[in-house]
Amino acid sequence: MKGTIGLFLWFAASSFLSAQNPTGNSAFTTEQDHQNMLQQLGIKTLRSGPSGNENAPNHANYNEALANPCPQLPDVLTLKNGEKVTTVEQWWNKRRPEIVADFESEVYGKLPKSIPSVSWKCKNADTATVGGIPVKTKQLVGHVDNSSFPQIDVNINMVLVLPAKAKGPIPVLIMFGWPRYPVTSGNIISTDQLLASGWGYVTLDPVSIQADNGAGLTKGIIGLVNKGQPRKPDDWGALRAWAWGAARALDYLETETLVDAHKVGIEGVSRYGKAALVTLAFEPRIAVGLIGSSGKGGATLERRVFGEAVESLAGSGEYHWMAGNFLKYAASEGETGNKTGCDLPVDSHELIALCAPKPTFISYGVPENGDARWLDQKGSYMATIAAGSVYKLLGAKDLGVSNDYLTEKMPPVLTGLLDGQLAWRQHNGGHTDAPNFQFFITWANKQLNYK
Repeated sequence: MKGTIGLFLWFAASSFLSAQNPTGNSAFTTEQDHQNMLQQLGIKTLRSGPSGNENAPNHANYNEALANPCPQLPDVLTLKNGEKVTTVEQWWNKRRPEIVADFESEVYGKLPKSIPSVSWKCKNADTATVGGIPVKTKQLVGHVDNSSFPQIDVNINMVLVLPAKAKGPIPVLIMFGWPRYPVTSGNIISTDQLLASGWGYVTLDPVSIQADNGAGLTKGIIGLVNKGQPRKPDDWGALRAWAWGAARALDYLETETLVDAHKVGIEGVSRYGKAALVTLAFEPRIAVGLIGSSGKGGATLERRVFGEAVESLAGSGEYHWMAGNFLKYAASEGETGNKTGCDLPVDSHELIALCAPKPTFISYGVPENGDARWLDQKGSYMATIAAGSVYKLLGAKDLGVSNDYLTEKMPPVLTGLLDGQLAWRQHNGGHTDAPNFQFFITWANKQLNYK
């Protein structure tokens, strides 16, 4: 009976929204879309996420004694049938596909079987000086073929900056952010350091790929593929869409003779740190990643009850980052029952493990300077520790400590663990990865055998 009611609610909601939103261009709010997904899942009540205000009555938990209600993580090297993974072949052929399937079904969503192609055009090309270094710049637009649904137009915006004196193929870092053109010297420490080290960079606009809100889910690349209609529960969310866009940027970079397409990395901070980690995990051609202050939905353990919570991601402000099915893990009443982050079949240590053996640098700042406790820096360190066993299985080096995530203590601030393909450093700045760029570049050059 419950299934019949849920199906009826889903059909009624979908019919209503189709009538209200036949082209994806009508006024369609985040709350409407959020409620539609709850109806599809048969969820009656979601638990509210905690407040980020530490003085509020419903403030987030910051007591370590209460932070691990289910301390035993899913074993990254145990198959669902209980068999232990002891060989590289078992990882690639059996365990990794299991983990990917769970992330796609329950956390980030599946890519559609057919996604329109992207054609890149150079809108402007020029020379400039950035950080005292002469550069060549290009303003690029990637038009997504919308012949199947012309009502939605998607044009991916990015800017490419390369040192003018580059002689041969060089590494390039794709950075999620806001492309500005013409390119000027804005005293941006991170990009200045990249150029000084012989790297190029791309600034990729994620919201030109997919809007950063639920109202945009019937537009952008997700809306184009769905022809303006709402998502199904296992459809991709914005994080996966942004990662898809980064892969399309790499498609273009493969055509640039001055770019070493085998040494292209990904970078992002906060929500774009989440997207950078998802990109590194799912796109095999991305060679290296700098993952800045990514929190829940990124490198921080979902099971941890410290600061930001699963319920925070499931609320109408952030749910669009995730697959609809993710909302089940914040449900207190409905067909899915009462579920929490402890019921997730996977967790962030396994997302980091999907990056292995590629070089992966996890970066955070400190709460006192603006990288809020809300992000749960310790939860990310625990996940990075737990992911290390896969790096070692694949012949790479992890952080160089044990993989006991419950007992290993975080290193002091400004103490980097940078000797392996898996790296960690907590700088003493705020909600940025800029103070870690000099360390990332030196580390990445070594990992990529550049210079």
